Amino acid sequence: MPLFLKKRDEKLTEKMDQPDCDTHLLFNTYQQFTTINKLLSGWQRVYKKYIRPVFSDPSKEYSILDIGCGGGDIIQLLDQLSKRDGFQVRFTGIDPDARAIRFVSKKESPENISFLQASASDLIKKNHSFDIVISNHLIHHLTNSELLTICGEAEKLASKRIVFNDIERSDVGYASFKISASLIFHNSFIVPDGLTSIKKSFRKEELQNALPDGWNVHKQFPFRLLATHESQTN
Repeated sequence: MPLFLKKRDEKLTEKMDQPDCDTHLLFNTYQQFTTINKLLSGWQRVYKKYIRPVFSDPSKEYSILDIGCGGGDIIQLLDQLSKRDGFQVRFTGIDPDARAIRFVSKKESPENISFLQASASDLIKKNHSFDIVISNHLIHHLTNSELLTICGEAEKLASKRIVFNDIERSDVGYASFKISASLIFHNSFIVPDGLTSIKKSFRKEELQNALPDGWNVHKQFPFRLLATHESQTN
């Protein structure tokens, strides 16, 4: 039974999304995303269950698009995992925030990884297509209307599968994050924005009801939700 996070508060805004936020704290936040995502986001399991099965032919080059790539750490992780398994994958990360692209442009990336300041609609206009479309911590930033839009855009861009990974709103998760993250993460927006993100996130039934037809929601430990969609041509 929920104690206080009874309703999703989509009107809240994370500090890092403010155009005039402290750039030093913002870049520290991007840097610390690597640690927090390794601890909580479960992309190794997502890769094994939802991404690697798409890679059926080691001689073929596959493609993955990350919408709202932020600090680029999810792409880098998936690149390491796919190369370990002997697959060739071209990764594209897009983010409309120029600050995110400025951050990732300072990092060394292999030739199969590219980052663009762009939106999903920009890629649709250019007739781009990818085998898999992913996002991490994007859903909770969106209103229900915006969620429908981004899902429709992802369906146009993905030829095989879509996997959106996000937080599940939980009182226990909120309290646990508040205590543990405060001990680990400093000099960034990780703690205040993380708590705000939990308040803005969906519960499983809420997300399923908000998604278009053909989408499915799966719970993942700890306090995670995956929204997935299979392409009609898959």
